Amino acid sequence: MQQENWFKNWFNSPEYHTLYSDRNDEEAATFIQNLLSHLQPKLDSKMLDVACGKGRHSKALADFGYEVVGIDLAEQSILEAKQFESDTLQFFTHDMRLPFWINYFDVAFNLFTSFGYFKTQREHNNAIRTMAQSLKPNGVLVIDYLNVHYQEKKLQRFLEKKINDTTFQITKWHTETHFIKQIQIAHPTNGIPRHVSTERVAKFSLGDFVEMLGFQKLQIQEVFGNYNLSKYDINESPRMIIIAKKQP
Repeated sequence: MQQENWFKNWFNSPEYHTLYSDRNDEEAATFIQNLLSHLQPKLDSKMLDVACGKGRHSKALADFGYEVVGIDLAEQSILEAKQFESDTLQFFTHDMRLPFWINYFDVAFNLFTSFGYFKTQREHNNAIRTMAQSLKPNGVLVIDYLNVHYQEKKLQRFLEKKINDTTFQITKWHTETHFIKQIQIAHPTNGIPRHVSTERVAKFSLGDFVEMLGFQKLQIQEVFGNYNLSKYDINESPRMIIIAKKQP
């Protein structure tokens, strides 16, 4: 699998959805409720969920009464998400590196480390540009990313996870620039592992986001360190949840 295409194929595969099947709607709803309680968006706000997957965060936003659009590159995920569409909830297959609905949304979300997958910095910049351009002036962008410093210290090198009759063997390591996760499935009869995918996530620091967002006229307002929106600590926080505002 080519490095630059791994995310497109992997996120669209049945193995990916099996491995991450424990991501539940209740967890998503709690995080969304915390964000909305803090942001206090107007009830008529239009919201964009960038790299929405099967739409668990989009659904939570719509349940709170907002008009929501979710986009994702994985066709299979969007097909599954579309069963939840309504008058206030829509899903589209779309590459986040390409423009989408310019100056339309009041709030945009990019959650659960749904960024950092691309091969080049230009592609990452294009994705940030898409989010920025989608927002109205004074619109708000929320990016939920891993905290590089914490993950370097806490990285679990090997994990075996059995789901129903499927055994996933996960090996993790990191380089100077990326976290890498290799996923294999052990054959149910002979135990010989089959390589499924190698995930690669860029080590973007808060300083990197300041630069990338600033170039698109997005100014960081606040940074939180977990899904309860506790204060961000560079060494102790598992997450880096960034709240940025589009300058007029």
